[in-house]
Formats: sequence, C-alpha cells, structure tokens
Amino acid sequence: MKRILLAIAVFSLFLSACNNTEEKKTDATLANNPLIMEFDTPFQVPPFDKIKEAHYLPAFNEGIAQHKKEIEAIVANPEEATFENTIEAMEKSGKLLNQVSNIFFNLLSATTNDKMQKIAQEVSPLLSSHGDDIALNADLFAKVKAVYDKKDELALEGEKAVLLEETYKGFVRNGANLNDEDQAKLREINTELSTLSLQFGENVLKETNGFEMLLETEEDLAGLPEAVVSAAADAANANGYEGKWLFSIQKPSMIPFLTYSEKRELREKIFNAYTNKGDNKNELDNNEIVAKLVQLRIKRSNLLGFETHADYILAENMAKNPAGALDLLNKLWNAALPMAKAEAKELQKMIDKEGGKFELAAWDWWYYSEKLRKEKYDLDDETLRPYFELNNVRNGAFAVATKLYGITFEERTDIPVYHEEAVVYEVKEADGTHIGLLYQDFHPRASKRGGAWMTSYRKQSAGITPVISMVMNFSRPTGGKPALLSFDETTTLFHEFGHALHGLLSQCNYNSLSGTSVARDFVELPSQIMENWAGDPEVMKEYAKHYETDEVIPDELIEKIKNSGHFNQGFTTIEYLAASFLDLSYHALKDAEGLNVAEFETKTLGDLGLISEIVVRYRSTYFNHIFAGGYSAGYYAYVWAEVLDADAYAAFKESGDIYNKEKAAAFRDNVLAQGRTKDPMELYRAFRGQDPSIEPLLERKGLK
Repeated sequence: MKRILLAIAVFSLFLSACNNTEEKKTDATLANNPLIMEFDTPFQVPPFDKIKEAHYLPAFNEGIAQHKKEIEAIVANPEEATFENTIEAMEKSGKLLNQVSNIFFNLLSATTNDKMQKIAQEVSPLLSSHGDDIALNADLFAKVKAVYDKKDELALEGEKAVLLEETYKGFVRNGANLNDEDQAKLREINTELSTLSLQFGENVLKETNGFEMLLETEEDLAGLPEAVVSAAADAANANGYEGKWLFSIQKPSMIPFLTYSEKRELREKIFNAYTNKGDNKNELDNNEIVAKLVQLRIKRSNLLGFETHADYILAENMAKNPAGALDLLNKLWNAALPMAKAEAKELQKMIDKEGGKFELAAWDWWYYSEKLRKEKYDLDDETLRPYFELNNVRNGAFAVATKLYGITFEERTDIPVYHEEAVVYEVKEADGTHIGLLYQDFHPRASKRGGAWMTSYRKQSAGITPVISMVMNFSRPTGGKPALLSFDETTTLFHEFGHALHGLLSQCNYNSLSGTSVARDFVELPSQIMENWAGDPEVMKEYAKHYETDEVIPDELIEKIKNSGHFNQGFTTIEYLAASFLDLSYHALKDAEGLNVAEFETKTLGDLGLISEIVVRYRSTYFNHIFAGGYSAGYYAYVWAEVLDADAYAAFKESGDIYNKEKAAAFRDNVLAQGRTKDPMELYRAFRGQDPSIEPLLERKGLK
C-alpha cells in the first residue's frame, strides 16, 4: 500500500492538462495491449517501440482493477492477519499498476505531447481516488493494525520490521485513523492537490516553451562566443528562422547569454522572461494555484494532526522538525550573506570602472562575475568547455564508479529506447553478474521538462534488477562540434549519476524500501558526493581531454579551477538558501486564507535581508520542486546533504586515496545498498564511524 501511495504522489508531479478523446480506440484492447502483456524484450524492459498513447488508459484501468482485487483478497482472507498474508501481500500487490505508472509518468516528463497531457488529466483523479480507497480502507487497516499490535511478540528483524513499521505509519499518515467525515474531506483535498500540482507544472512548461528571443542583427550578438552564436543559429534554423539567432529560457541557452552578452537590455529581457514565469497575469499564471496549494496542504496537515505542512513532512526526514532545518539554513545564511554583499560591491566597482553609470542588477550578475573571474583567475567557461566533451565526461563518471565499486558499463544497442537520443548501458559486477540497466538522455527539447533528474522504470527488489534513467538538458552539439559541457553541466552529470548508482546498487528485498526511497534530506547524499570526484584534480586528469587534440587538461587550468573554487560562492549559496527559506516559510504557515503570493514572497525575502542584486533561485510561480514536485518543505535537503557529502568525501581524502577500496565498500554497503531499511543517521555513522561535521562544508565554500 505504501508503495502505491508513494508512487501516486510522485507521479502527480508530472501530470498535465485537458481530457481524453481518441485514446479509447479498439486497437487498445487488453488482448494486444503491450503495457499489459509480458514484455518480450531484453531484461524485460518496456517495449517502447510498441507502446501507443491509446494503450495507456486501458492499461491504467486494468492495473487499478487488478490491484483492487488483490486488496480485496487480503481483506477477505478468513485466516488471522499475519505479516505474510497482510503486510507482505500488500507489498507484492499493484505490480501492473506500478509498471504502467512508471512508464507513463516517466515518458510524460521526458517526451510529452498533447495526447499524453490529456491522458494525465484523466488518470490523475483516478489514481488519487484509488490511493485513498486503499489508505482509508477500514477493514484493511484493521488487519494491518492487528499485525502491528503483535510486533513485539513477532520479533521481526531487519527489513521485515521496517516494512511493518512503514506500512502501519503509512496508513496513519494517510488518514486511516480519521472519522468518516474527515476522511471525506481528505479525499477532496487529495484530489484537488493532485490536479493543482499538475496544472502548476504544465503552466511552467508552457511558459518556458512559449518565450523566444529572436535576434536579427550581428550587433545584437556582441560578446557572445562562437559556440553560443552557432547554437542560437541552429535553434533558429530548426524553428524556421533561417539567418537569425534564437535564444530561449532553457538554461543551456539562457545562462551563456547572460554570461557573455554585452547587450544589457537583452540580458534584462531574457532574465525577466525567466523570472516572471507563471507570473504574467495570463491564462498560465500560477499565483492563485500557489495560494490554493499552500492552504490545502495546511488543511490536510491539520486533519492528520499536524500544526503545519512542514511539521507533517519533516517528521519523516532527518531534520525531524522545521527548527532543525532552519538552524542549518541560518548558520549558512549568516556566513554567506556578507560574502554576497562583498561580491556585489566588487561587481559594482567593475561597472563604475568601465563607466557604466548604472547600478548592478540581477541580470548583470552573470556577465560581470564572469568578467571578474577572467580578470582574477584568467578563467572562463568557454576556455574549459573543450575539455569537457560529453562522452568523455560520461566515461569519466563510469571510470570513477569502476574504480570505487568494481562495476562496469557496456552500451547496448539491442534494447528498446523511448527516444532516438536515449542510450542504454548494461551495468555489471566485476565478475560479469548483471546489476541493472542505465538509460541516459542528455539534451533539451520542447517535449522534455527542464532540469535534470534520475528516475526508475523498474526499482530493485528481491530477484528483480533495476532499470534506471538519467534525464538532463545539456548543451547540444553545434557548429560541427560535439556536445561541450560547462563545468556546471559536468558536475550535474556526476550528480545525477550518483542518484543512478543509488538505484542500481540497491540490495533490498522490498520494492517500497529500496534504492532512492529514503528520507528527502538523505537522498541527495549519494548524488552530491559524486560531484567531489568530478572536480578532483586527479580525476579530471583522467577524463577531461580536449575534444580535438585529446590533450589532457593542463595543470595550469586545473590550478585555476581550484583557485577560483570559492569565487562567487556568496551568490551561489544565497540564491539557493533564499529558495529554501521561501519553501519553509510557505509550509510553516498555520493559515493561508487570502494569501497574496507576491506580497508573501517579497516580505519573506525582505525579512531575510536578500539583496536586490540577487533573485531567489526559484520564485514562487515557477518553483516546480515544491509546487509540482516532491520537495515541499524539503528544498533545504540539498544543503543538508551537502554537510553529509563534504564530510563523507573528507573520509576518502583523509585516507590519502580518493578511490580507497575500504571506504568505497563501506559507502556502498551502508548507504547505496540499504535503501530505507535503517535510520539514515545510523547508516551514515556505520559508514563514517562518527557523526557528520559541518566544518568540511564551510571550508569547501570558503565560509570560514
């Protein structure tokens, strides 16, 4: 039960709008529906080439129907409720529904279209209602409680004990103890929340795809590197604007423009288009949706016995309560804000020195900080890009995993893919034992949501090998050159690869506890620790090679990267922390009736002392993480995990060997393999031998 409820919560992140029409065609009968039939493919991966939009709704309906029968059978069992016939039986139920949901919602996120969005709108309330039917089934809960009440005499150990605890807690946290009236209210809230969340995400995607900045004269290209100009020309040609240059608010297009364009008015135009997403007083405006989501979350939390949504969420995280998360955020904010103010003054001095006669604004920060970095360290992204060719970076990440864990990666061309740009690798142990499959999909397109993420088409469990996917939005090949990544994109690849390893190297018996099914502020540890290897000089010498000459990145450049490591850290830290505070501020509210989103955001950030030259990383109206994703009251998790990853990597550095086999085995066995089978702090201590220290993070950021 908990697995399907969690799955439904995650799947709602990617839902979109409209109604179903032509999907119910006769060719989508159960008899020939590839989503329902046994997958006759290598490793039983989804037969992407055979799946059509018309197959989804019949498959969802059949999956729900089968799951209902499985739950009814558990309830109707006349035997005394036991761990096996109740808890394990529930864990094993819903297989088809999970399978269909995994495929549909992953593709909705990575390669959507109008038909998929219509299906999502129809299936969202079905899944919400089905989840509530299970969570609020009094007879089912009675059986679960009967087993839970005997837990002492059952003396279950390991995963079985955790599964019992999590199953019981899942029912309670989803309203099983509520009276009939309150359960009816909860059902209404859950349905409305799922609908609003999908609408929020769809609005952001449409706003992102809807903006075009078309440049028609070479004068407007002043300052832009050749590669940026070439990519814009390619984008223009692809959209029917031959002889012109097209820029979007997708980050691979926008960030280089903000970084290099000498045209301040154009920097302002593209920056404002990005930061006003969902806040343009049109049919895609998200202000009202945010206010409703916040208020509904408060009402749900109150029904479930919590004062705020933050209290409800954080009870399941390492932070335990809002105070725990805020304590860490405040420590870092107080250290980083003076640094950000000093950075702003330094940039203003550069503007004044050039005779700019204007005050530094948010759309100037990237441009002048890049100029300052070049002046101070003789370093810029365009100097680095030739050494971070996509395939070399990917192979570098693979090599790190091989050296740490002994695993190998073999490209497979005989396995179905969901898009022509996706590639598949078989992951094996050193002795050739199959571990799982890894899909990778690197470049932006209109059908793909922004950002980067790891997901699963199939999670690991006893006897079941995982099928994992990494989806990103990196710079495309352009101008006859391969895809050359910025250093930020390079670390992002290593980051998502860390998530992938968490899913691939899981060694759990139960699906609902395996892989990345861990506390939100623990799930980022496996991903963020990999970023340390991406930037380690020893590792860069192995994978960072010039795409034309195969020359290894020079020591001089590595030294410049190292020397500039603390550069702009005030800005980077503050814009992220501001978003974390904004998230917790919304979800610490006890009442949001009549909430004015713009005023609330302005007051929250003003009270923090956020300087006007920095805009919060995600404004409320496009903050997908918390309003269309799984990070509500949890965006702080990235910096919480930064404390863990900095301390964890220090263990490797202290050993004198960043590939230390003993440390790697301890990390694999105690973190990557364990899923949610133990308390995360217990797992961390088992790896590190001590509690995590904040000192390595402060040192890494230059905040001490």
